[in-house]
Amino acid sequence: MRRRLDRIRNWSHRRDDIMELSESPNTSDVEYSEEVVSGSLSASQDEPKTDLNEVKGHLEITLLEKHFLQEELKKLREEENGVEALRQELERERCRNIELEQKLNDIIDVRLDELPSSDPKAPPPRDATTTGNEDAYSRFQRWLYDHLGVDFDDFHTQPAEEAPAPDEPLSARRLTENMRRLKRGMRPITSFLRDLSALSSWYSVYTTAIAFTVYMYATWRGWTISMFLFLAVLRLSLNYLIARGWRIQWSIVPEVSEPVEPPREDLTVSEKFQLVLHVAQRAQNIFGRMADILEKTKNLFMWVEPQLTKKLYVALWVSFIASCLLPYKLLGFIIGVFVGIKFFIINFIFKSCPKLRQRYDTAHIVWTGLPTDLQRREQANPSPGRRAPGSGDDGGGGSRCYSTKRGAFHEVFNVPERERPLAVCENGWRCCLINRDKKTPADYIRNGVLYVTDNYLCFECSRSSSSKRDKVIKLLDITEMQKYKVLSMLPGFGMGISIATPFTQKPMVFGAMTNRDEVFDAISAQRSQVVAMEMAASPETS
Repeated sequence: MRRRLDRIRNWSHRRDDIMELSESPNTSDVEYSEEVVSGSLSASQDEPKTDLNEVKGHLEITLLEKHFLQEELKKLREEENGVEALRQELERERCRNIELEQKLNDIIDVRLDELPSSDPKAPPPRDATTTGNEDAYSRFQRWLYDHLGVDFDDFHTQPAEEAPAPDEPLSARRLTENMRRLKRGMRPITSFLRDLSALSSWYSVYTTAIAFTVYMYATWRGWTISMFLFLAVLRLSLNYLIARGWRIQWSIVPEVSEPVEPPREDLTVSEKFQLVLHVAQRAQNIFGRMADILEKTKNLFMWVEPQLTKKLYVALWVSFIASCLLPYKLLGFIIGVFVGIKFFIINFIFKSCPKLRQRYDTAHIVWTGLPTDLQRREQANPSPGRRAPGSGDDGGGGSRCYSTKRGAFHEVFNVPERERPLAVCENGWRCCLINRDKKTPADYIRNGVLYVTDNYLCFECSRSSSSKRDKVIKLLDITEMQKYKVLSMLPGFGMGISIATPFTQKPMVFGAMTNRDEVFDAISAQRSQVVAMEMAASPETS
């Protein structure tokens, strides 16, 4: 018993020592863990929230760079959706052919059934007991019915009402083919107008001189109408020879053959949508030009601009009085001489001297001064836009200082004061600048507005109050410019413009443009004009 009691006592002392030793480390660990937790919480609260934005920006950069690297690989991929769609279209065409054949057979059967019904209308058969006069009369009646009876029956029969043909479903291939057909159909007209412009501008001196001499001689002899009729017969004869295989080119300006891309059958859904969008944009521009011409013509006759219409009014009165007083032969001679001198000489002088044209070309002044209905609405309800009349107008009158949201245009972009946006981009083009030379997200992609002036291409960043992040490019510094397609997820379905300059390693991309083709044409035209002026001025300075 004593041994057991001693053992229990010794074990209790050892347990107390172990508990004392174990309690001290535990308390220190708890205190240390509490300090660590509190420190980590304070550190997590002090972390900047911009880490997520930086990660987001780097992800955007990675996504765009991946698109740039995989752009060529996307052209090599093929899809089976186009083949399946072609099979479905062939199956539908077969069904339509079968239906048309059935309808045609039904119509033929109905017509065959209706033929016996027309027998009662035929003249009565001959009677053997009739006299000779009656026999001649019956023969004449039968002959008359055989030759004219069918035509008279057409007046009694009512044409069947045909159901309107169903509209064809929207197809990217059919839409593109129709646009190509329209372009091919307009090619003779455009070629004719181009030849007339070449004659008026003396593109070929010998050809224009011969045409002017022949025209004036025909006008002097009174053969103007005969000359035009002879030219029409000659043109039709040449067309006959060309249709027979002869290779004849009767054109002052040589035609440039454009490469025709073969139609692709394996278009993806995105490519079809972009194709439809491109064709719709071209149709929109064509309809816009036609609407401008019609609205200007209407406004000319409706006295919208009284000063311009007054010139037409006076010209019509003078023409009417001259037609009443002068003989027609003399009047035709005067008109022919005036048209020849105006077409061959005066137009050439006006094209060579634009300032003289703006002052003395009455037709040009009237047409350019006529407003369209859209311009009239904009003048009646001016939007609170970017243009503002400047306080420092010239005394000579009329010069206005263009301003943006951040101030005067020339001060924002640090360009000469005479620089201002062109008429096509008075309010600017919304887009985003992708500068591939930059690596930070804030500098890699910038949203803003793009302007084109007489000599500069200016980009105004929309989220910056300073001009350090704006971009100004001289049009003469542009070494290469081409249409580009960025990611389709961007606004405008990724349509953009790539611009290369000597000061950048990689081309800058202005993407997310909803009207990419219009912007590209405007910049290209202004750049060509600046380059031509620079080349014309360089020999003079040297």
